[in-house]
Amino acid sequence: MKEAILPTDPNQTDVVLVDLSPTDAIIAVLIGTFRAVDGSRRNVFKRGADSFPQIDRDCYVINGPNLQRFMGILGGELPEEEKLKLGVFVADRSADAIASGDKLFQRHAAILGSTGSGKSFAVALLLERAAKLKHPNIIVFDMHGEYAPLDRASRGGFAVRFRVAGPGDLDKPDSSVLFLPYWLLNRDEMLSMIVDRSDQNAPNQAARFTHHVRELKNETLQAETKNEIAKTFTVDSPIPYELSDLVSRLKQDNTAKAISSSTGKEVKGDWEDKLTRFLSRLETKISDRRYGFMFAPPKSLIAYGWLASQVNELLSSQTGQGIKIVDFSEVPSDVLPVVAGTLARLIYDVQFWMQPEKRTPISLLCDEAHLYLPVREDADAVQKQALGAFERIAKEGRKYGVSIVVVSQRPSDVSRTILSQCNNFLSLRLTNENDQSVIKRLMPDSLSGLTSVLPLLDTGEALMLGDAVLLPSRIKLDRPQLEPDSATRDFWREWGVASSDQDAITRAVECLRGQTRLA
Repeated sequence: MKEAILPTDPNQTDVVLVDLSPTDAIIAVLIGTFRAVDGSRRNVFKRGADSFPQIDRDCYVINGPNLQRFMGILGGELPEEEKLKLGVFVADRSADAIASGDKLFQRHAAILGSTGSGKSFAVALLLERAAKLKHPNIIVFDMHGEYAPLDRASRGGFAVRFRVAGPGDLDKPDSSVLFLPYWLLNRDEMLSMIVDRSDQNAPNQAARFTHHVRELKNETLQAETKNEIAKTFTVDSPIPYELSDLVSRLKQDNTAKAISSSTGKEVKGDWEDKLTRFLSRLETKISDRRYGFMFAPPKSLIAYGWLASQVNELLSSQTGQGIKIVDFSEVPSDVLPVVAGTLARLIYDVQFWMQPEKRTPISLLCDEAHLYLPVREDADAVQKQALGAFERIAKEGRKYGVSIVVVSQRPSDVSRTILSQCNNFLSLRLTNENDQSVIKRLMPDSLSGLTSVLPLLDTGEALMLGDAVLLPSRIKLDRPQLEPDSATRDFWREWGVASSDQDAITRAVECLRGQTRLA
């Protein structure tokens, strides 16, 4: 390349031509050390730089057999029982991409990707790999029912599926229907759904609710002769009681008169007319069949022994029962955070109070996490109850054998506290700049440049980084054998071959009216 230098003297006509020699430059970040021989071991790669190259030393691109050998050792040193195969490396598709299954789950993880990037397939693949273990223990919070195929035995299903009861399940629920009765909720969770904090009588309403619930739970304990528990229980303890008894006592408070000490005549009671709005909101929730899974459970769920039986089902890791899918698709959106948070808190509390040597590790896979784990500043009173439960698990769950796998298409809308506790990321294509910046902030400065590849990833490709892998890598995920009901529809192709089914539309309208899905 030549550059013309213009003369500074107007009378000078000569032009000096200067040759420029091109120079290629790259910015390199040292992330690990490879040794062909390390003591008695050969071909060892470890994180961190033991020594640094000298200035002007030559650099080489690793390729061919050397690349295959290098990629092969990244997961090769892991014990066989710890290996988790996720796919192959994009740089060398003959080498398996292997992560540490222990480190992936024990230190929390996040699977992130825009719609259509292959996120649901990645989740199904992870569950499929876990199901091959003898006693896996994972509970999937399925917000849209897309993982239903994983429990179909006729197609090789490996999961047990529960479905939170919808309006059509209240009269004749089957064994797969899950109820989360009101008495499982702690005081704050219950009040977040019923009390209007702007109401001037809100403190009175909360006080009477707390008083009566504690009394009713104590009466249950006395009837069950649980005298030792009666000495230490709190209003938040999951002890059954009749909701009708609570409503009756609140109504009595709301209408009861007081007797004047000076005149002996009836005067306005301390609680009279102060609980009217609270009762109205509570009775509205009770009468709405959409909330029947909580406020209208079968009578058998009021039995004292029901909770232990239900938790045993949820925490079971017996062969063929280790992967549990909980379908929340029929839960009303306004109470979804409380319902998800209550289930997560219940699992954590059981693990917390269990003898340490008896605990079995369990992981909560939170699909569509942005729906119920929002950024705290954007959360309402109901969402904050769920956030409290999940954030506690994110910060303390590892000690008690509970981990979280966050799955979301909008990481910028997910709680910063929870994402900051995740030490492993499987990031598929992310096209939104805000979402990319979230990943960038969570990565060490030396690796933040890797985020530039996120919008360029192909469907099914992911950037894997964290404690579970030695080297941040771009990988091509394996396709799961059982695919979730989340595949992208071929709009243009389908418009060209099939018309809409009018009978199906008519049936859907009736399902909408009855709030019940067809089997």
